[in-house]
Amino acid sequence: EVQLVESGGGLVHAGGSLRLSCAASGFTLDYYAIGWIRQAPGKEREGVSCISSSDGRTDYADSVKGRFTISSDSAKNTVYLQMDNLKPEDTAVYYCVADVWMHLVMAGQPDYWGQGTQVTVSA
Repeated sequence: EVQLVESGGGLVHAGGSLRLSCAASGFTLDYYAIGWIRQAPGKEREGVSCISSSDGRTDYADSVKGRFTISSDSAKNTVYLQMDNLKPEDTAVYYCVADVWMHLVMAGQPDYWGQGTQVTVSA
């Protein structure tokens, strides 16, 4: 059974940093693209970032380029999202997601979802 468990969300002031973690079980990272999708109230779902652990390819939404960094640790089967210079508009529930295809992760249409973790950025 595929499971994705997020941690690391919370409340931070604008300009601050948070690191989200996603522990994967039931599959190995090398065969999947793992990423993050966020959903804010009243806004459309947005693919934030994705990584292909097999070849190291990464992708980012334009809204987070230069501020967020995704990485993976295959030994721990864990993916991380380092979020720096956070803005109030980054406030959302962040979901760790997985799919065979990176483009489906970034399109917000992956096969597997975690339960989500809240990130709140105050002005």
